Amino acid sequence: MDKPNLDDYLANLGISEGDEAPNVVEVALGSAALVAEHQAPLAVFEQFMSGVVEHLGGDLTLSVRDVGDALEAEIGGERASKLAGRDGRILGAIEVLAYAVLAKHAGRSDVRVRVDAGGFKRRQADNLAKLAERMAVQVAKSGEPHELQPMSPAERRVIHVALKDHSLVTTESVGEGAGRHLVIKPRTEMTE
Repeated sequence: MDKPNLDDYLANLGISEGDEAPNVVEVALGSAALVAEHQAPLAVFEQFMSGVVEHLGGDLTLSVRDVGDALEAEIGGERASKLAGRDGRILGAIEVLAYAVLAKHAGRSDVRVRVDAGGFKRRQADNLAKLAERMAVQVAKSGEPHELQPMSPAERRVIHVALKDHSLVTTESVGEGAGRHLVIKPRTEMTE
């Protein structure tokens, strides 16, 4: 069996040579959603994610929920974990698109969006929390601060939350841009 070439693949997506690239948001939301502006955020998010999953095809499932501080989507199925991409970059890109869709179609730019596939982000958060605990023990024993590698804001947040109530260490984000990283340091006792 021959492998499909790029032209065949693009044609299956409705893109042929000379065509303009489709608007990703239109493809995911469908034309009906573009007419109605400022829908409920959960409805917009669910419609967008349903479109994404439908266009990815296969045996994928979708669960969308409002967890109070964010809207979350979990993509499941046999191939779901492959959707994460290298270091979760594909999931990050989907989150950026979902955020833009919510800003435009729900009129909300203050809503957090989290998208996971096959439990990738859950496993990543568990690993970061375990790393945080190991580093906290090391810092508490040595009394010296420990700088971690640069991380995304979501990754830094996991470590901040994991150690926020730790009695012996505290965390601080330092640096700018892509070099922003976390420092775990001994907690200094405040005297009154």
